[in-house]
Amino acid sequence: MTEQYRTTVQDGVCTIALTRPEKKNALTQHMYAGLAEAIERTERDDAIGCLLITGSDDVFCAGNDIADFRSRPADGGERPSRRVYQGLARLDKPVIGAVQGLSIGIGFTMLLHADMVLAAPEARFRMPFVDLGVVPELGSSLMVPWIVGRHKAAELMMLGDFFGAEEARDLGFVNRIVPRDQLVPEATALAKRLAAKPRESLRATKRLLRPDQPKLLARMDEELEIFAERLRSDETQAIMAKVLKPKAA
Repeated sequence: MTEQYRTTVQDGVCTIALTRPEKKNALTQHMYAGLAEAIERTERDDAIGCLLITGSDDVFCAGNDIADFRSRPADGGERPSRRVYQGLARLDKPVIGAVQGLSIGIGFTMLLHADMVLAAPEARFRMPFVDLGVVPELGSSLMVPWIVGRHKAAELMMLGDFFGAEEARDLGFVNRIVPRDQLVPEATALAKRLAAKPRESLRATKRLLRPDQPKLLARMDEELEIFAERLRSDETQAIMAKVLKPKAA
């Protein structure tokens, strides 16, 4: 299998880079497993103080690989995707997101669990769940309204339109906009700063800042159940088949 992600640990920072740009870093189960391992390693390794998630070239993550995803319906269990969901929601060490370009679906909702997000000016965000016949996941149906209010959340999630880096910053999803060639170096420097701070104080602060965790975890389970129901529906199966249909030459 060609490399789809790369994980490194240096100066107290665990960095995972998604490296499948030819498929816009669309997530496969193999990539989910890599993300889960990076999250779990960050949690258990006392030498690691921060997790950095980034993409490659001009893309962060365009969501799930539909063909891979369709062959493995999201019905819970111990799938790598569930390990990522639970791991991000429970991790009490800082998480930094560095967004080069496209950030779609799970490629966006995972950023809701980051503590700070840096984005290139070219970054574009979208939550296309309704258009795909499914529902929001990873606690996003709770977290997006917390951040932007219910009406704006309904606009972003029901219409599913793209929005850019400046709007993402203005809405509170992004901390800073950084030129793409400086994005990963600046995000790495920020992660190192956090990793060098008093660990237990930092972890306690993150726990205090985090939204009501039991409520969030319960909503994630509710989303997953409805997502699985939608995925089995005739409506959604027809949408997925259309997405996967080969384009005419």
